[in-house]
Amino acid sequence: MEDPAELPTPPLRDDLDIAEAGANSDGEPAWVIHDNVTNRFFRIGWLEFECLLRWEQTPRRIAEEISEQTALKPDAEQVLGFRAFLEQHQLVRPGAQALARLQAASEGNGWMTWKWWLHHYLFFRIPLLHPQRHLRGLAAALDWLFRPLTAVLVVLLSLLGIILVAHQWDTFRHDVVESFSTEGLLSFALALIVAKTLHEMGHALVATRLGLKVGHMGIAFVVMWPMLYTDTGESWKLRSSRQRLAIASAGILTELSLAGLATLGWALSDPGPLRNALLYLATTSWALSLALNASPFMRFDGYFILSDLLDFPNLHERATALAKTTLRRNLLGLEEDWPESFPVAQRRLLVSFAMITWVYRLVLFLGIAVTVYLFFFKLLGIFLFAVEISWFIVQPIWRELRHWWRHRAEVRSGRRRLFLLVLGLLLLLVALPWRSQIHAVGLARAERQVHVYAPYPALLQEVRKSGRVAAGQTLAVLDQPDIAIRLAGNEASMQGYRARLAGLLADPGGLAEEAATRQRYGVQFEEAKAARSEIARLNLQAPFAGQWLDLNPDWRSGQWIGSRESLGVLIDPSSWQVDAYVGPDEVPRLTEGSPVRFYPEGVPTAIPGHVRQIGTTRINQLEQPALASRHGGPLAVNPQGEHLVPSTPLFHILVQLDGPPPNLRETRGHLQIEGQRRSLLVEGGKHLAAVVMRESGF
Repeated sequence: MEDPAELPTPPLRDDLDIAEAGANSDGEPAWVIHDNVTNRFFRIGWLEFECLLRWEQTPRRIAEEISEQTALKPDAEQVLGFRAFLEQHQLVRPGAQALARLQAASEGNGWMTWKWWLHHYLFFRIPLLHPQRHLRGLAAALDWLFRPLTAVLVVLLSLLGIILVAHQWDTFRHDVVESFSTEGLLSFALALIVAKTLHEMGHALVATRLGLKVGHMGIAFVVMWPMLYTDTGESWKLRSSRQRLAIASAGILTELSLAGLATLGWALSDPGPLRNALLYLATTSWALSLALNASPFMRFDGYFILSDLLDFPNLHERATALAKTTLRRNLLGLEEDWPESFPVAQRRLLVSFAMITWVYRLVLFLGIAVTVYLFFFKLLGIFLFAVEISWFIVQPIWRELRHWWRHRAEVRSGRRRLFLLVLGLLLLLVALPWRSQIHAVGLARAERQVHVYAPYPALLQEVRKSGRVAAGQTLAVLDQPDIAIRLAGNEASMQGYRARLAGLLADPGGLAEEAATRQRYGVQFEEAKAARSEIARLNLQAPFAGQWLDLNPDWRSGQWIGSRESLGVLIDPSSWQVDAYVGPDEVPRLTEGSPVRFYPEGVPTAIPGHVRQIGTTRINQLEQPALASRHGGPLAVNPQGEHLVPSTPLFHILVQLDGPPPNLRETRGHLQIEGQRRSLLVEGGKHLAAVVMRESGF
């Protein structure tokens, strides 16, 4: 068999363009290969360029000439590796066998194979526009947008909008919460289309101003999710990384500018359709720009911005290769060469970036898989869920494990035993029942507390200052002039009727009128009695000894008080309870009397207690508004009229605390409850089996 190093390299395709690019971060010159057919760009270094200058010779001869004529000292294996790269990306002329494969593929029904559908289901593009001619005119007309003065004005106006919204934050937050409805979601979708269209126009206009051709614009479907895209592949023609950075950041800057101006518009607008539209634009643009597009862990704008800032092409691929090598060297002790030579500090940063990217993508792909499952009907949803998990998560892990298995003979026996020991300890950690803590959220309150209200609208005469009170002491004195006037009228009428009765007794002919007069007197007496009872209710007294709190400092004598305005709260500080809520999976692990640690918000020390009562049925509505997400609490709710209905099943747990919270007021907090010990492996298996059984019915 002939040595591949002695066989001539295949010629390059005639339609390829090779142009000089900006130097790499280490100062090494770089070039770009442009594939005009696919409009893809491949960045190569000094060695690869020298190889192309001597191409169509044998790899061994190419390596020898480069060693003789330059400072580089490559070997034939490096040239063979570059040849494999060119062949992989179809940058060389196909030979007879390759032409036969291409012809068979073109004559066959490739689209009828499951692999074709699987690939195109995961990602495909639909070009819609070839906008280059229009972009030139639009870029000239919008030249004023790219001036420094415009940027300064947009930044200042955006900052002003943020400041104004901060002063109306409660209203802004209320409007956002209220917008989560069917009509609101449609409006958010429309705002998303507007924001993303302007986002892509930002990329296209900046690329046009820098002299590049925007091949096309359209819609890309990533796992069936539509996303607008702009073909700015020619940006790799630019030698300046700052110019590439300008193109990559144009979309985010456009969206942030839209968000800032929409925020200012919302703050200055009156309630109505215009203000709602600006709210949707502001929230959509802020959220997508900062949470999604700015992320460098997926191949969105944030990734390309970071690559251009560092002048580090193919950041993900190169960092991933370093991270894999690090795992193989540290876990298995394999003596693998580093894919690239970097200083130790830089290599550690790249490895850390790659591992964070793995975790980020794991969470994201799991979320996408669940979304795909829920979006389609059950049978197709299950299939697509399995495809997502296997393609994006299982397959990369499986490929790495296969590499480990192929090189298992190179692992030293001591490192193999250590690896198996660590693996065994991890299995024990998830298999043994050691985890006992149950986490919950709750609201601490005094066991006995009374919110004091006026029985009906009345004038405030006096209110007691905050502090300790004894049972029966007066908390507030109110007055109702209408009742006092009515009582005075009743008493005057009673006095007149008494005088009339005295006169009738002295008159022998007045016996017939006496009965009617006594009846009228009785009516006035009962009305006076009722009026005195109502007046007595205006003298509000403490039903028990406790602490008188939460008085409004603005109350003044002679001020009218409504029946729904709280005058204050009377609590018994000697006994405190927590209304806590847990999910249905945690209820079987709880027992009455279980120890509890309650951590009030903002307080590092815990208050001990114990479980006093465990609810047996899920709650229909949340009785503590302070815990609801609608009011800034941790529990998600769906408002239904005046009721707060939890979004997920919750069970009520009553906890008795051994002491009061520091501020002696209702306090939100987190609880750690000691429950029955459980094995993470067993619980995970049970949960998985329950999900499979629940979802197995069609």
